[in-house]
Amino acid sequence: MSTGVFIRNKFPNPGDETNGRPNIFPNTMILVFGISLCYMGSNAGYISRQLNSTATTTTTGNSDLRLSTKAVTTAILNNLRLGRLPKAVSILFTYDVQLPFSLYAHLFRICASNKAIIETRKVESHLITSYPHPPVFLLNRAIESYGKCGCLGDAKELFDEMPRRSGGSWNAIITAYTRNGFAGHALGLFSRMFAEGVFASEITFASVLGSCGIALELWLSRQVHGLILKYGFVGNVILESSIVDVYGKCSVMSDARRMFDEIRNPNDVSWNVIVRRYLDTGDGKEAGNMFSKMVRAKVRPMSFTFSNAILACLSYGGLREGAQIHGFSIKINLEEDEVVSSTLIGMYAKCGDLGSARRIFNFPCSNNLISCTTMVSGYAVNGKTTEARELFDQMTQRSVISWNVMLAGYTRSFMWDKALDFVIMMRRNTKEIDHVTLGLILKICAAIPDVELGKQIHGYAYRNGFYTNLFVGNALLDMYGKCGNLTRARIWFYEMSHLRDKVSWNALLTSYARHGLSEEAMMIFEKMLGETKPSKFTFGTLLAACANIFALELGKQIHAFMIRNGYEIDIVINGALVDMYSKCRNILSAIKIFNCAASKDVILCNTMILGCLHNGLSEKVFELFETMEKEGMRPDHVTFQGILQASVSAGRVELGRQYFELMSEKYCLTPQLEHYDAVIELYGQYGFMDELELFINNMPCKPTAPILTKVFDFSRKHKCVSLGEWASNHLNELNPLVPFRFESSDSG
Repeated sequence: MSTGVFIRNKFPNPGDETNGRPNIFPNTMILVFGISLCYMGSNAGYISRQLNSTATTTTTGNSDLRLSTKAVTTAILNNLRLGRLPKAVSILFTYDVQLPFSLYAHLFRICASNKAIIETRKVESHLITSYPHPPVFLLNRAIESYGKCGCLGDAKELFDEMPRRSGGSWNAIITAYTRNGFAGHALGLFSRMFAEGVFASEITFASVLGSCGIALELWLSRQVHGLILKYGFVGNVILESSIVDVYGKCSVMSDARRMFDEIRNPNDVSWNVIVRRYLDTGDGKEAGNMFSKMVRAKVRPMSFTFSNAILACLSYGGLREGAQIHGFSIKINLEEDEVVSSTLIGMYAKCGDLGSARRIFNFPCSNNLISCTTMVSGYAVNGKTTEARELFDQMTQRSVISWNVMLAGYTRSFMWDKALDFVIMMRRNTKEIDHVTLGLILKICAAIPDVELGKQIHGYAYRNGFYTNLFVGNALLDMYGKCGNLTRARIWFYEMSHLRDKVSWNALLTSYARHGLSEEAMMIFEKMLGETKPSKFTFGTLLAACANIFALELGKQIHAFMIRNGYEIDIVINGALVDMYSKCRNILSAIKIFNCAASKDVILCNTMILGCLHNGLSEKVFELFETMEKEGMRPDHVTFQGILQASVSAGRVELGRQYFELMSEKYCLTPQLEHYDAVIELYGQYGFMDELELFINNMPCKPTAPILTKVFDFSRKHKCVSLGEWASNHLNELNPLVPFRFESSDSG
């Protein structure tokens, strides 16, 4: 590190302002006149007029020199007030005058706020040319400006070449690296700073804690915490809040909460940090609890704290608590804050209260891209795609997120044709496409299915740098599988071996299981165990595959594997187990799992009903239905399909008729074709032909050919001539090429 005159040529070639960092010529004086030639031109006349000719010489005495300095300073400040930063900086090089240090500091601040890297380089060049020994604090301001402009190379080079450094120099360079996301470099500089015996200030510690939070360096965070205590910074609310923040980011909420409780007078930033960290770690209820404590402590929340508290309520479905927070925001006049209103729109929309969401959206503060996108998403998520599209078309500006939420609305509602039309419109109107867009388009390809379009998207992803995106890779794998191109799915699966995860394995395994290749799915599972840990969704697919091939022993092994490895046996897995054991004819194990289930829903009950029906336990089906009614569980169409089939199997004609009537009278379920078919089977199987004829005449829809064929067969079996002739006549109308005849001999 040089200890001589600090002279740096920022622009070694005349007029060259963009060729990166300058060459350094130690111990070589650079004439100001040579540099000033680069910046004369149109500004020279302007400066001459500003100085009124008094600054054209600097040899007439000290009074003239002071006058020219004052005139140049005034001209620079006037241009800064008018927002002409480049012109103000160019004035520096017009005349050979030394300007006050305060002006340089002011210029560095403005350059930093405008992220003007070229002007920052010019100001530094003029400073080190005019002053062989520039003040350290000004060089620190230059480092800060480079950091805010994102030019860490300039900042580091200047820092390394400084003859002398202060604590502020270390603060500036550490903050520059932290600000630009290079947490590891910042922490390395902090260690070097301590090794050189430089005393750390509050600013240094705050920057280092920020870097620890970015890098998730818990061990180093604890060391910095100890140093803060050692150097007597206890009581500094900024540092204490930073410690809470870094512990929260490292997911050590017990330490974060302990540190927060030690803050004597937490301010609004402190409260915002603890609320946010509880939210980020998934404890929405405690985040809401801390917000309530903040209100009781009479600390006015920031808009971001309101937003975080509302999101916390949304994380656990606390609409009532969210509405209370909304009421408090009205009380302190923050309802129409842009951040708060946007979050409220999202909360109400996701909870299905679109009326409240729209009312807030109509506020003037909500006329922005984020709120519009949130409202479009709210309509789309709730299935109101028409309203979502109307609002989308009214948007004056759109982001890729806006396009994606509208496209997601169409895919969520299974409106594949409109989704494809929207993709075409999107390609015509914007070039903004991200990995989410490609994932949605691939979802459309899988649903149609259209493997050729999927291949085109695959090519687009390869050409545009999305090839290594895991989300896109898994979407491609799912698309090939659902389109039935298992060969291409397997090839792509091996091509993405460097980045695939358990989702990739699940997608491939599910594709094989869906197409009835259960043995191959089992082989994939064995290979999967060597690379990643299966998820519970994997086991759901495997159990379904076992059920399809009646592999009871393999199903038992999978069940035991889950128990041994501590997997959660939730309601979905219980349903898969009941289905597997039922189809494999081990109904006792299925019933045992059903009875031991911690929670039950209508899907699990339906699985058990169909399992009992499959194993000939019709009376057990009736018991299950009665249990559902006692527990207040609302049956659906599948439930009644099972109960009617059980009535057929058990010969319970009257009971079946009662269940059919109960379906619409008590549960307001409109019978579907399969329910009518079951009742026809019930009456016809047991010879209730009068009831069958009346039932068919009262059907709200025309009977299909399979139903008419069934009626025809039952009429022949039970010698019901009139009904048989009626069925044959209708069958002949539907298909005259294959005539049906109900002859008298059939009846006699």
